[in-house]
Amino acid sequence: MLGLKFDTETSWVDVAKNGLQQLLTDHAFAEQKAASNAVSIIINYSEETELVKDMSDIAIEEMEHFRMVHNLMVERGMVLGQATKNDYALKLQGFFKKTPNRTEALIHRLLVAALIEARSCERFKVFADNMEDQQLSDFYKDLMISEANHYTLFLGYARKYMDREIVDQKWNDLLAFEASMMKERGTTAKVHG
Repeated sequence: MLGLKFDTETSWVDVAKNGLQQLLTDHAFAEQKAASNAVSIIINYSEETELVKDMSDIAIEEMEHFRMVHNLMVERGMVLGQATKNDYALKLQGFFKKTPNRTEALIHRLLVAALIEARSCERFKVFADNMEDQQLSDFYKDLMISEANHYTLFLGYARKYMDREIVDQKWNDLLAFEASMMKERGTTAKVHG
């Protein structure tokens, strides 16, 4: 359904479980960055009324997810750590060359956001399906659905603003790049690590 070209190995789950506080901290800040991205799209494309409405909803939902992750950490006696650079997102953002064309720049942002959401969805499913901790399993199953919805929304908007054939070629190129990148990952307790 997600179209990803590389599946996360279940061995990543052991890495994530053994570094649970780091994983949850990384996840909390990933939700915050997703909210910031939605707000940035609103600021830069404020004339796109439908897009602004949906990005507003996403920004609010992502901050709610941040709060949920933080509350889970507090319940477990954890303290939110420091944010670290998300090298996964940075590498994806660097895939497309900078362009002065506003529409093309928006397409690139939407495709990168769609892929981040798709990979998060896939990782949450792998985590939930291989977790003995029922609270965490249920928590990540619920979030997985939201990530899938965001993925389809971002990809749908990209296809709305540019010819579908062009967008799908860009999407497939980005998927292939991400798959090669993911083959080197799975060794750190981070959502995309």
